[in-house]
Amino acid sequence: MTSYSMIKVGNDYVVQANDKCILKVGSRRRAAQLISEATGLLNAVAAVESPDIAPDQPSLAREAPELP
Repeated sequence: MTSYSMIKVGNDYVVQANDKCILKVGSRRRAAQLISEATGLLNAVAAVESPDIAPDQPSLAREAPELP
């Protein structure tokens, strides 16, 4: 799992992923928001790719109805 953090460099904030600088923004609030969004997206991808979901569980996807 990717570990996110932010550090202050001068007047800017740098977002890091696993100790690698990936993004520089001007506000602490925006840096925190980006970290939160990235974590949420990675968690969503992990949930979709999770092998814990049994194949016989119902899917949220529905087939389109046939037109006459």
